[in-house]
Amino acid sequence: MPQPIIIGTRGSPLALRQAEIIRSALAEIVPNDQEIVIKVIKTLPDLASDVPLSQLGRTGVFVRELEHALVDGEITVAVHSLKDLYTDLPGGLCLAAVSEREDPRDVLISREGQSLEELPHGSLIGTGSPRRRTQLQHIRPDLQFVDLRGNLQTRLDKLSSQQLAAIVLAAAGLHRLGMNNQITEYLPVEVCTPAAGQGILGIEARADDPIIEVLRRLNDTTAEIAARAERAAISELGGGCSAPVGAYAEVTESGLVVQGVIGSLDGATLIRQTVQGATQRPEQAGKELAEKLKEHGGAQILARMNT
Repeated sequence: MPQPIIIGTRGSPLALRQAEIIRSALAEIVPNDQEIVIKVIKTLPDLASDVPLSQLGRTGVFVRELEHALVDGEITVAVHSLKDLYTDLPGGLCLAAVSEREDPRDVLISREGQSLEELPHGSLIGTGSPRRRTQLQHIRPDLQFVDLRGNLQTRLDKLSSQQLAAIVLAAAGLHRLGMNNQITEYLPVEVCTPAAGQGILGIEARADDPIIEVLRRLNDTTAEIAARAERAAISELGGGCSAPVGAYAEVTESGLVVQGVIGSLDGATLIRQTVQGATQRPEQAGKELAEKLKEHGGAQILARMNT
């Protein structure tokens, strides 16, 4: 009997659903007698649910404990929302595969069914993401923002309990949980550029584990190309969860199109740039995007953030 494949994940309904997506995909390609189990690992945000993400650290807050379990051999693979996985992985670990991309866009869910444009002056918006806040505040400087934490259902509940006009979430999570009916408005990527890797699942493993050959069979090449470009851009900018930066790459018939955004925390300054590159060299396109953003004012924004 082969050793069981143990999939590590956070314990939220969305994280468990994402782990189940990977478990089901694995079950299609491994022998019938191969046991595949899901193990819940609590991460720092789960243990400090009342603390804003910006106070928990710049990167990796959703994945550290999972990676410790991976290094220690407690789990075989870890399944992450790729946007939560930092670009420089710990020694001995690798990104073995990525899933097909779900809808990468952010969405607005408003209590009264109003679009972003229709929200009343001074409306209170819930989001824990500086990236989202910066872009929306640039469009609507009158909006007020409040930090929003918790799993997807908790954040939806706070829409009413905290008397918020609207909240902003990722479309992918709502889609995976079959909650599309909650969405008021999809925000175009040109309006609210996503986080790098948004909508993609990342499967992390130990670099010397033979399971990698199996995991690579789950890899979606188009999503991988886009993710490599986006993650290269963010790595070059040095942006983590607390940085108001976004990147989105799309594979087209003519090659790779990568767009990015960086803004000041108050939304007063917002810089958008786009580059075209080759699908064979996604990291190069991502780095070119980062350099272009820095040349047009992004370097000054980053310098102010780091002082």
